[in-house]
Parts: sequence; C-alpha cells; structure tokens
Amino acid sequence: MTTADQWLDTAPAHWTRGRIKDLLSSATNGTWGSDPTQDGDNVRCVRAADFDRISRRADLSNAPLRYVEPSSLRQHLLRPGDLILEKSGGGEKQPVGMAVLFTGIDKAVCSNFCARIKPSANVDSRFLTYVFAVAYGQGLTEAAIKQTTGIQNLDTAALFTSRWAYPAQAEQRRIADFLDAHTAQIDRLRALTQRQIELVQERFGEQMRQWTTGKSDEEIETRVPWMPRVNAGWGLSRIGYEFRTSSGTTPTSSRADYFDGPYPWVNSSDIKDAPVLSSGKHVSAEALTDFSALKICRAGSLVVALYGQGTTKGRVGLLQMDAYLNQACCALTSLGRVSEKFAFYWFRAHKEGIVAQAVGAGQPNLSQETIRQLKIPVPDADTQHKIVTALSKKEEKLRTHSSLLQRRDTLLAECRQALITAAVTGQFDVSTASGRNVTEGVAV
Repeated sequence: MTTADQWLDTAPAHWTRGRIKDLLSSATNGTWGSDPTQDGDNVRCVRAADFDRISRRADLSNAPLRYVEPSSLRQHLLRPGDLILEKSGGGEKQPVGMAVLFTGIDKAVCSNFCARIKPSANVDSRFLTYVFAVAYGQGLTEAAIKQTTGIQNLDTAALFTSRWAYPAQAEQRRIADFLDAHTAQIDRLRALTQRQIELVQERFGEQMRQWTTGKSDEEIETRVPWMPRVNAGWGLSRIGYEFRTSSGTTPTSSRADYFDGPYPWVNSSDIKDAPVLSSGKHVSAEALTDFSALKICRAGSLVVALYGQGTTKGRVGLLQMDAYLNQACCALTSLGRVSEKFAFYWFRAHKEGIVAQAVGAGQPNLSQETIRQLKIPVPDADTQHKIVTALSKKEEKLRTHSSLLQRRDTLLAECRQALITAAVTGQFDVSTASGRNVTEGVAV
C-alpha cells in the first residue's frame, strides 16, 4: 500500500474495495479529425486548453471546429456525462492527467491527446469527476506519467489499476450534490478574491497614469491618443537618451559554453515591470569575444522588452546590476531631464498605448524607432522625485495587499481540494456534515 491509498484502511466498511477501472465502462482515445468543411457539418474538438480546471468542466467556447467522418464520429462522439482525460501534454507546473466532465449539448469530440471516459452504469459521472480530481491531487496521475522528449504521456493502464474504494450510486450522488454546492461557494469566494486583486492593480495603474502626466485644472493637448493631456507646466518632449541594444546575432543555447560565465545576460523574460535583480542566464568571456556587438548596460538603466511571448512585450525594468542584453531588449540611459525611475513608472502607466504601436506581420514587435519617437512629460527634478517616492510607497502597499489576497486564494484552493478528498474518500459522512471543519487533518 502506498501513501496515496492509505485512506483505504479507514474508508467506510460498506464501501466496495476495487480499482479505479471498476468505475469505468470504457476509455476511448480521441481524434483530431480534419480541417472543417464548408457545409457546416463540423463538430467541436475539446483539447486540454479547453478544460476549466477549477470547475472540472469542458468549456466549448473556444474549442476549434473539426470535421470527423461519420463512421469515426459514431465512435468518438461525446455525450453529456462523459469525462475527458488529458493523456498527453502537461508541463512542469501542470502535470498531465486532469479529467473534466462534458456537459455540453453541441456535437463534440475530444482531441487525440485526450481520451473519452464513460462511467460504469452504476457510477454517477459527477462523482467520477471528483474521483479523478482526488487521484490528480494525490499524485496518482503524476506517478503514471511516462516522459518522452519533453511531452508527458499518461499510462492509463497503470492509473486505472490504482486501488480505490467507492459507495453505491445513491451515496455517490449525495457526495456529488454536497461537493457541487460547497465547491460552488468556495469558487465564488475565489472569484471575489481575484476581482479584489484586479481592482487593487487597476487603482494603482490609474494613479500611475494620473501622477506621471500631472493631471490638473490646467492641461495641454499632447496629440497622442493614449496620453491626451499633461500638466501645462511640465512640457512634453522626446526623451534625450543613449539607446543601447545588442545588434546582429547574439549567443544561442546551441553553445553551452556561451552561458557558463559570470556576466549577467538579460532576456525579455527577465523584465517584469519591476527592478531587475538577477538574470536567468550568464554569458562567458568567449561569448563576449565571439559576439563583439554585445553591449554592457550599467546598473540603473531602464530596460524595455521590445518583443516576447504573451504580455512580455512592452514591459520595463530598472537594472540593479551591470548586464548584457539579448536583441529582444533595449536599455535607455542618460535620459537628460527625465530620471530613469520616473520614466519607469511612465512606461508602465502607458504600456497599452505604447504596445499598440508595435509593427510587423505575424507577431508585431516594438522597434527602436518607435521607442525613439515617444514623447514623455517632463516635470522638474524635485517633482519627479516626489512622484517616484509616492508611487514607490503605494506600490509597496500594493504588493503587501496583493500578497495577502493571493494567500487567501491559495488557502481557498487548498480547502476546496481537501474538502473533495475528504468526501470522496469517506473521511466524513456528507449526509450529516455541516461543511465546517470537515477538512481538518485531511491530506490533499
């Protein structure tokens, strides 16, 4: 018996002892089909990306349309009450093996990276969804992972033979009803917590926009749509700065010795709208010799991510150490009448407008010329210092408040999982439980 199934010793005596596979009627690999046809006879194809990982439901709102041959569709069509199990994919922070419940009414199949699970005739599908949630939380799915070339593949045979205990269908439904109600309450609290985090961040963003443009009764037009007015006493001008970036080719990971040195190497992913305290990689003297175009940027420089994945593009940071940059970044130094710290907050306050000027086909990027053409409000040095000091203090309070809210969200998530585990493993009787203190001593 492993740590994960020690609960079987204390499960209710009237529960059936067996294997997870005893709860399943069938497990069928999914299909990707082919490109959708023009006649509209297509179906939704549910991928792991379409999993609502909180409610454990399939979300078809962004599921792609695919064409599946009628003979294949009869084999793969999802019915309400089926489960979809992710068999291939995952990642370091999100192991493969999650299962969600299909409740849709539209025609749909699951992708070939997933499997359609049909519950046994005497098994409630919602209860089975919670069983897979517990198996995932206990690490049973992770223990059944076979890693190949960076992709995680789930050994379903190993997972399905895991030892399990379960009640009769009527009790399964009571457990599912209890969990549906109580997890919904927790989910509402989590949603409110996330909204609080968003509101705190939005309020600070508005303060940055107001304070870095000096909104007052006397303002002037800037002719910039995303920064329409600034304090009339400040003025507005292009930044006077030394523009530093690495030109030409830069070191790649194909040469491991290029990245075993002592010199900090800043990528766009290291820039996170915060002081840049360290870098993910360090380059060697050999890299500096072979790539003479590399330029060192001094501590205190304002660095900008010109391109990158997701929301990386347009982020800024203040270097806290001398560093070299890859070609996806640039550094602004010697800003003339504008301090790097004031510019740091101004860039963040107007990131949306700046990023909107990115150019290029496919994935647009910010260019050096775009950055050069930016105009920034220029208050006097004393005013800049006061604004930076005030914003720094407010941001510290923001971090503290956000950290507390994130901690609350983490605790709610842990409570949710513990509640599911306690109910599905029979550690308390849901027919008499009030929902209070039922998770004490429960292993998630």
